[in-house]
Amino acid sequence: MTGEGVPWAALLADGETVARYRARVLRRGPDECWWWTGGLTDTAHGTFRAVSLPGLTRRGTVPAHLFSYRLANGSGSLATGVVVRHTCDEPPCQNPAHWLAGTRGDNNRDAASRRRLAGHALADVRGAVGRARAVQAAIAAARPEELDAAIAAALRAGNPSGAHQDSLF
Repeated sequence: MTGEGVPWAALLADGETVARYRARVLRRGPDECWWWTGGLTDTAHGTFRAVSLPGLTRRGTVPAHLFSYRLANGSGSLATGVVVRHTCDEPPCQNPAHWLAGTRGDNNRDAASRRRLAGHALADVRGAVGRARAVQAAIAAARPEELDAAIAAALRAGNPSGAHQDSLF
C-alpha cells in the first residue's frame, strides 16, 4: 500500500491516533532500530489501523513506517512514487533516523547490494517476516532489563553460521 488517498493531515493531527501508533513502537537508542510490535504485512512491514472506515475491507490500515515518516516530516512529505527506504534493512523498524526517501528502484538496488552479506538482515534464513516475528516474540517475552539481549539473540538466531559482514551504510 502506498498511502495515496489517505487523509494524512487529519490522521497525524489526531492525538489519539498518534498515541495508538506510539504505543506499538518499542523506542530504543537513537541509532538502534525501533521495533514495531503490532501487525505485520507479508513483507514484514508494520501495519497500523489508523482509522476504521465503513466497509468490509481493511480501509484505514496504513503501513506503519509511512505513518511515522509523515509524522516526523509532515503529511505531504512523500510525493507520488516515492518510497521510504530502511537503511537498516529491517522492515518493521520505526526509527526515522533509519529512513531515506527514494524510488522503488533505489530500494531494490539497496536490497540487491546487501542481501548476500553474511549475517545481514536480508540474509536471515527465516526471511523478513520470520525475523520480525522472532523479534516481536522476544520483546513480548523479555523483562524490560533483558530487552536488548533478547532482541540480539532473536536476530542472531537467523544467522546460524555466526558469520557477519557490516552493511554498506
